[in-house]
Amino acid sequence: MKIKLLTYFFLFSALCFAQNKITVNIKDVPSSKGKVSVAVYKSDDSFLKFDQVFVSGTAEAIEGTTIVEVKEVPNGEYAIALFYDENGNNELDTNWLGIPKEKVAFSKAKMRAFGPPKYKDCAFKVYEDTAISISL
Repeated sequence: MKIKLLTYFFLFSALCFAQNKITVNIKDVPSSKGKVSVAVYKSDDSFLKFDQVFVSGTAEAIEGTTIVEVKEVPNGEYAIALFYDENGNNELDTNWLGIPKEKVAFSKAKMRAFGPPKYKDCAFKVYEDTAISISL
């Protein structure tokens, strides 16, 4: 009985702390200049706040499709925001109103007429290695 209980405990612990990989296929990348940066958020409160990114990844831009892998993501719900950093300065360049001058995109949602989508519109669940495609 004790061995069975310990086995269940270890299996439950492994499932709770499972680490997954999110493979983000970014389509319609306009050129091979610069890079593409992906930010993964885990709550509505943190969504689109640069200082509250849960985990991130970056890859050199490849015209057409660029792939960014984000590793060590526990099971849960997440939303992705990404941008094409054409000049490679590691910043999302904006105009004086704060509107992005570089291309941005989100998981499962598009920019709205008056701002970015909400977390709930972009959210998806991760319980295993996951691939997602996002068009710029």
